[in-house]
Amino acid sequence: MNLFTKKGFDAFVKRLPGTSFVDQWDSHVAKVGDKVFTLLGEGDEARIVVKCSEESFEILTALEGIGQAPYFAKRKWVEIRESAPLSEDEVVHYLTRSYELVAAGLTKKLRLELGITLPVV
Repeated sequence: MNLFTKKGFDAFVKRLPGTSFVDQWDSHVAKVGDKVFTLLGEGDEARIVVKCSEESFEILTALEGIGQAPYFAKRKWVEIRESAPLSEDEVVHYLTRSYELVAAGLTKKLRLELGITLPVV
């Protein structure tokens, strides 16, 4: 599955409870509840934007092909370009972690309604 295509991106994200899609900001955006947790941009080079921990932010932004996400930078969001030196499993990890970080900020009631059970973060 190529996560940097709309088909691959959607196939993975749909597995996560309570997710929905919207096209905005010239991107394909995935939300949990009403909060953005990732987006796919398919311009000159495909890119995925995710939220990450402070530690991961420092590690990832040191790599070629990964940088601070434009417009999201204040809250530790990174833009992973398709050319970045990450395996598909690593991209899946960061997508899943972004989902967990954002879903943890939803109310307990909404998480229950959406069927979201989270590991302790």
